[in-house]
Amino acid sequence: MKAIKYLYHRIYTTWCVTWFVLPFVVTYPVQALLIKKEQWYRHVHGINRLWSTIFLRMFLTPLIVEWRMKFDPRQRYIFTPNHSSYLDIPMMLHTIPGFLNFVGKSSLAKVPLWGKVYDKLYISVDRKNALSSAKSYIKSVKTLEKGRNLVIFPEGTIPPTAGEQLLSFKDGPFKLAIEKQLPVVPVTMPYNQHFLPDLNGKLKVRWHPLKIVIHEPIQTKGMTLADLPLLKEQVFNVIQTEITKHKETYVNGYSNYQKISTLIKAGV
Repeated sequence: MKAIKYLYHRIYTTWCVTWFVLPFVVTYPVQALLIKKEQWYRHVHGINRLWSTIFLRMFLTPLIVEWRMKFDPRQRYIFTPNHSSYLDIPMMLHTIPGFLNFVGKSSLAKVPLWGKVYDKLYISVDRKNALSSAKSYIKSVKTLEKGRNLVIFPEGTIPPTAGEQLLSFKDGPFKLAIEKQLPVVPVTMPYNQHFLPDLNGKLKVRWHPLKIVIHEPIQTKGMTLADLPLLKEQVFNVIQTEITKHKETYVNGYSNYQKISTLIKAGV
């Protein structure tokens, strides 16, 4: 049984990696051309969205998108998802409509080929560098002024307790939301760390249902920076409560699939 399980994991990992790489390789020449002009960036983002949707579907696992808000395309939002896996950005790309901008760690811009695309379309930040953090904040303000919605992971990194306990949130996204009087949208992705865990560069894919919950926006109109701790706490509690609710559905990877599927179908 161990040999069969090992073989299954190797075949499934190869399948997933193939479908992750193939659409990107096919579309990269077009992306490399389109990133040469800023007015074409929106189209590159559309290609990235398509790429994410294709490989997420080809992972052959249930993918549940639960909207608890009514998305208004005329409204700008700051989305604040939990960070648990390198699958988080593709999940957001697949789910959230419009020309999004992401604030992500600077190492993403160093990924071969795709790093060049990321560096052009999105915002890189080295959170250990005060100057880099300041520049990313200015770029985030300009992004919102251009009418793009913003995705910022308030934990700042993938925690060792992903899927169990959130790290303390950074001030950045909440300070920005208050200054611009924009709604903050908590987002919970409870299972990504089971499918693609962060193992310090080691690749391990494990079949597991996926889910993303887009919560009701938290309004910031009338708030001042004095309300920042309260806003952080509100968003933290929404996401942590959702993570805790889903935690009990996971037992040894896919072995608890029947229970997980039942709960997902029930809207849990």
